[in-house]
This record gives sequence, structure tokens and C-alpha cells, in this order.
Amino acid sequence: MGVRLMVVDDHRLLAEALASALKLRGHRVLAAAAPAAGAAELVITRAPEVCLLGTATPAEPGIFDPVVRIKRERPQVAVLVLGPVPSPRGIAAAFAAGASGYVRHDERIEGVERAIMKARAGEAAVAPQLLQGAFSELLNPAAQPDDEGQRLLQLLTPREVEVLVRVADGEDTRLIAAGMGIAPSTARTHVQRVLMKLGVGSRLEAAALAARTGLLDRAGPVTRAPGAEA
Repeated sequence: MGVRLMVVDDHRLLAEALASALKLRGHRVLAAAAPAAGAAELVITRAPEVCLLGTATPAEPGIFDPVVRIKRERPQVAVLVLGPVPSPRGIAAAFAAGASGYVRHDERIEGVERAIMKARAGEAAVAPQLLQGAFSELLNPAAQPDDEGQRLLQLLTPREVEVLVRVADGEDTRLIAAGMGIAPSTARTHVQRVLMKLGVGSRLEAAALAARTGLLDRAGPVTRAPGAEA
């Protein structure tokens, strides 16, 4: 007997292709929608048996908030996360939010269908080795590496952290130099070191990475010299 499903992914083509493949295998796919930010409301309204929820960043803070809401308001719905090759932290976050399993984006349709049937039956739908790593993370969080923002923060000196904050604020080399009381050439050197340590190729990429990982929240505000506002 087919399963009442919902497929939600930021990549509409992927969602629609997976929905079509599952329909051909006899399942009733209620919707294939994007973006995932609207998944919770849609799932709560339609109440499928299983929801396949796509994500490109399973370790990002808050990415599984829709799962939390779905399980709170529709606990009978089994949520399967669709994502890239995950880390134990990503798997753990999915299970901690209430997901029933994790399926890789490159999984064959037969594997996706097996995961769906397991999830509907109340079983954990994830490869054993991934499940073991997830449970280890849940049971021993202190034994795991710190989060990405903290790891990146530890790569930088206090001076470089200040430079990064100013870069994220949109300051150019002249303003960075004035605000820190250093020569423009020194400021330029600091910026290059920050880019190198973060593994990015531009100031824009550095600012985006810092914001996405929460590094800026940990760094805190900088003290600005008079006339050095961005």
C-alpha cells in the first residue's frame, strides 16, 4: 500500500523529480514545495504520513527548527531529512529535533523508499554507522569538537578577529587602519591573513562565512576611533 508523502526541498527540480519517481512507485505525494522555510506550515496543514525534508546544510544552527515544530504539532508525521554526506553532528541534530531518519541526496530511489517504509513503521531510517555516530554525539556532546564558529575563531588572533568584524561591517582598508590606529599596509596584511586562515578568496566571502557560523556573535563589537565609522 502506498504512503501519503510530502516532499519539501529548496531545489524545486530535485523535489519534483523525487515526487514523480515516488508517484510511479505507487505512493501518494501530496506536495513538492520549495523553499524548506515554509515546510512546517505546509506539513502541519496537510498531515502526511511521511515528510521528506531537504537541506543543504545539516550542521547549521536552527536548520531543523521546522522538524521541531512539525513534531510538536503533528507528532504522528514521520520526518525524513534529505541532505548531503552528513557529519555525526548533523545526524545528531536531525534526531534531536525529532526526525525519523536521514537519507542522502544521492541515494537510489529504492533506498529512499526503504527509508520511507521504515519511518512510517516507527523505525530509525538511517545507515547503522551514521546512527552510531549520531547517538555518540547525543550521549557525549562534550567529547565532540566545538562548533564551526568557535573553531574558526580559534584560528585568528584577537587583532585578526577585530579586522574580520570591521570587514563584515563593510569597512575598507583605510577605515580599518584608522579605526585600529595602524598603517594601511598593516591593515591590508591583516586582511590577507584573515582570508587565508578562513580559506576564502574575498572579503565578501569572509563576512558571509563569519555570519553563517556565528563567529561574529562571539567576537562582539569593536571600539571605533572618532571619524572611523563605516
